[in-house]
Amino acid sequence: MTHVWKGASVTRLLPSEESVELLAMVEDFAARELAPRVSADEESATFPRDALAALGELGILGLPFDGAYGGGEQPYEVTLQALEEIARAWLSLGVSVSVHYLACFPLAAFGTDDQRDRWLAEMIGGSLLGAYCLSEPHSGSDAAALTTRATLGDDGYHVTGAKAWITHGGRADFYSVMVRTSDDGPRGITCLLVDGATEGLSSAPPERKMGATASPTAQVLFDDVRVPVDRVMGSVGGGFTVALAALDAGRLGIAACAVGLAQAALDAAAAYAVDRKQFGRSIAEFQGVSFMLADMATAVSAARALYLDAARLKDAGLPFGTMAAMAKLAATDAAMKVTTDAIQVLGGAGYTRDFPVERYFREAKALQIVEGTNQIQRMVIGRALAQPRSGS
Repeated sequence: MTHVWKGASVTRLLPSEESVELLAMVEDFAARELAPRVSADEESATFPRDALAALGELGILGLPFDGAYGGGEQPYEVTLQALEEIARAWLSLGVSVSVHYLACFPLAAFGTDDQRDRWLAEMIGGSLLGAYCLSEPHSGSDAAALTTRATLGDDGYHVTGAKAWITHGGRADFYSVMVRTSDDGPRGITCLLVDGATEGLSSAPPERKMGATASPTAQVLFDDVRVPVDRVMGSVGGGFTVALAALDAGRLGIAACAVGLAQAALDAAAAYAVDRKQFGRSIAEFQGVSFMLADMATAVSAARALYLDAARLKDAGLPFGTMAAMAKLAATDAAMKVTTDAIQVLGGAGYTRDFPVERYFREAKALQIVEGTNQIQRMVIGRALAQPRSGS
């Protein structure tokens, strides 16, 4: 049975009454607790750890995970729409939630029952914050070329190297880290769950980014960091599989965040166009503006439909990686176009910090880069299209 929820910006078809109540709660929290502080915290680059903790208390940080560990057991179809609502209010926080899901994924999907019993409940409950460490200074898109080394000794693995562009770098309580345990290419990569307080683990100063400044991004440095062998997620040498599976899910998170950001830009542009009067009437009545708004609205809705289609494939246990790449590509390109056009609708006012659309524009650019650049997404999609079709 389908349930209808009419939000402030979007009418959604949801799978349960519980999901309707969840989306209403998230929208209300975002409007009351997040929206009033976004501009100031972004201006001062203040990381909203307290807001993340509050989302944890509401159960948002555990939405897609097993109820046996305190998770919400929500389908990705619902989880991503909640994430979209958070990002519509505050992109930095939406990205933080998405990255936290990504950091928890290796344990939730590949950990043993004993490992999940020991760590997962605390990780998804909101008291701990996670980070995902794959990229390195010289191996970003070419993840199989990573060089951070884990050498096995009598007291566990000893990790040395550096990870780059890490959201929550230096702030996280735990890190899901891809390391090299042999020189056997992709088969020589292993995933380790590393405690953030481990001796030898540190971070560089945060990157000085053009947008999403409330979301800290930094290199994470490993100087002979000792990690017990029971913190291997999945199998030794199986880390590349873990990484790719995590990225498929993570791309859906970024797609949802991009749609939330684009929706915020559309809302701001439409409201301004209705209120702004020129030549005795609202500028929304002029074809040049109304057609631009129509294109923006269509792009947002199309991107939303694409990420939801991918999420439903995932929820059904069907292959969704190619569709996730499509969703990430379409949603983030749409966010870049919609935020650019939002500035145009506002004209000179849009270029000032008196309105949020210039911030949306700066934030959108990052989304075309993270979780695999959009050029990488095109490679993933093109490679899938080149494979023989069943029955051909």
